[in-house]
Amino acid sequence: METAPAPWIGALRHSHDTLQALVEPLDVERLQEPSYASDWSIAQVLSHLGSQSEMFGLFLEAGLSGQDPPGREAFVPLWEAWNARDPQSQAADALQGDEALVTRFESLNPEEIDRFHLNLFGMELDATGLVRMRLSEHALHTWDVAVALDPAAKVAPDAVSLLVDTLGQLAARSGKPDGTKRRLHLLTTEPERHFTLETGETVLLTDSKPDESLPELSLPAEAFVRLVYGRLDPLHTPPVESRGADLNELRRVFQGL
Repeated sequence: METAPAPWIGALRHSHDTLQALVEPLDVERLQEPSYASDWSIAQVLSHLGSQSEMFGLFLEAGLSGQDPPGREAFVPLWEAWNARDPQSQAADALQGDEALVTRFESLNPEEIDRFHLNLFGMELDATGLVRMRLSEHALHTWDVAVALDPAAKVAPDAVSLLVDTLGQLAARSGKPDGTKRRLHLLTTEPERHFTLETGETVLLTDSKPDESLPELSLPAEAFVRLVYGRLDPLHTPPVESRGADLNELRRVFQGL
């Protein structure tokens, strides 16, 4: 059982409010400008978040009712409908759908939280697990929009403080082994965390203690979250400290999903 969902829901609410404040002033020309996400405009990022809000709503109700989650056959019509919208509708409808999903998460009572269970993508999820999945997607895509408008934008601190402790599973899934065996210590700040990263035939990221015998990379937790999500290019990298660790090599390992 994961921790209580309240902090995750609170961070998701903050992420939604941030996205809404970013998007509502944009005209159609700005909505069609590139986002950080490869090959997606700002409107297309919002379209993705909008379709996903509907999908997560279906996942939530399935987990509350004890049913299996819907499969791809239910998603294709959603994607087609969102792709057919014009940019302004994609933006407006995405914000509306996202608000509805966040509000539904906020409405969960203790009994619903306790009974929620969902087998999704090979994972056994409780309510916190589902909100965690949505926050990870939402916070990073909000940054995809924010950084297109302000190159100095950062992922929200409340999301970072939660997501930094979930990176091991993501690293194993999204990391691309490059055949090089390496073992190094990663130190993050704000919040402070210690990890050991091992690569070879697989990518393994585990919690650890300080280890001066290993090469070390020290960077803000916000930047480390973006690194594992494939969003730490040189133009958007804060100052880092390295002792025998090559950040460029890690960028090749973590190219994003």
